[in-house]
Formats: sequence, C-alpha cells, structure tokens
Amino acid sequence: MSSYAVIFDMDGVIIHSNPFHKISLRQFCEKYGYHLSDQELINKIYGRTNKDWIANLFGALTKEELTQYGEEKEAIFRKIYKNDIHALKGLPQFLERLSKKNIPIAIGTSAPRSNVDFVLSHTGLEKYFSVILDESNVEQGKPNPEIYLKVAAKLGYEPSCCVVFEDSLSGVESAQRAGAKVVGVATTHSLEEFHYTDFVIEDFTDLNPDFLFSTVFKEA
Repeated sequence: MSSYAVIFDMDGVIIHSNPFHKISLRQFCEKYGYHLSDQELINKIYGRTNKDWIANLFGALTKEELTQYGEEKEAIFRKIYKNDIHALKGLPQFLERLSKKNIPIAIGTSAPRSNVDFVLSHTGLEKYFSVILDESNVEQGKPNPEIYLKVAAKLGYEPSCCVVFEDSLSGVESAQRAGAKVVGVATTHSLEEFHYTDFVIEDFTDLNPDFLFSTVFKEA
C-alpha cells in the first residue's frame, strides 16, 4: 500500500473550464436578472456546489427547484465547452506516473455527476480514478471539509496522508480544514495568491510524484 494518496478537484484542475463556467454563469444569472462582477463570482460561486450558490442567489427554493436550476446552468456550460475541452497540460502524463507507482487517485468535486461524466468521457481519464465523489455525496459544500474527509475515508487513508490539488480558495480551505496537504493550481488565482499552500503549480508539466511528495511532506 502506498504511503500517500492524491485527490483532484475537477474544474480548474483536471480541466481549465472556469472561463467557460464564467460565460455560462453569466448567461444563466442574467436570464434571471442577476448581474455579477468577476469578484462576486469568486466570492459567491467558484468552488461551491450548485445547491449552495443557487440558494444564496435566489433565496429559499425547493430541492426540485435547486436541481432544475443547477442542471439548466450546467447544460449551458456543457454546450459551450464540448468542442474545447481538454485535460490541463501535463495531467495525463502525471496521472500515468502516479498509476505506475500504484498511488491511489481520486476526484473530490463540487460539480454535479453529469459534469463529471462529461469531463471524463471527453478527456479519457476515467480509468485513473478509483474514487469519485461529487456534489451529491455531501451535505456541506466547500469550504466545509466534508468532501475531502469523505474521499480520504473512501480511499482508506488519513487526510494527513493525502495531497489535494485545488484551484479555488474555498477548495483550498476545504482541503486544509480536512487536514490534507494542498497544491494550488494557478488557473483561477495567481501563484502569489496560493502562497499559504504546500506547493503551487501552473499546470502538471514535468511534475514528478517523488519530488512532489518529498516537497509537501518535507521528507529528508
């Protein structure tokens, strides 16, 4: 059994989807009369589950209404992104390196399962992930640590033995509160904004698992 496990957020980590989420969010919100600034998108939406941010936006809704609004927004996203989707640079090679070392790999995302299936089918990366948890698997969205606590438990590892790749500030907080090591992926935020994480990358180009683990776990 490997000493460590690796957990990936999806949007902004496996794929650089946030520019397309931004467009779809704007289209969806403006349809219902909400005009959000870039900062409001960061503060109120990015890294959170649909049921969290939609409820914050619209107020009290039934479970069915939350689901309906969420799928409406995600359908817009999938339609505008389907011809541009690709894995973040270097990720397939990094996943292959992890796999060859028999390091468990998982996904912990705030996205709905429909988006997870969409992403993995278009990138061909599903074979690498032994555990996949999405928004339907948690009661509390990020920055609550629930998602990463559950992923670690499902993998059979203590959170302190897990490395989480995250692009959002709420996601980083979620992983840190769970007790995991965190690598900031600078797609949504700058390298400087992730100064408090254990390591920061722009993408996965030439990332070596041994170097990564020795860095984040401060091995001699």
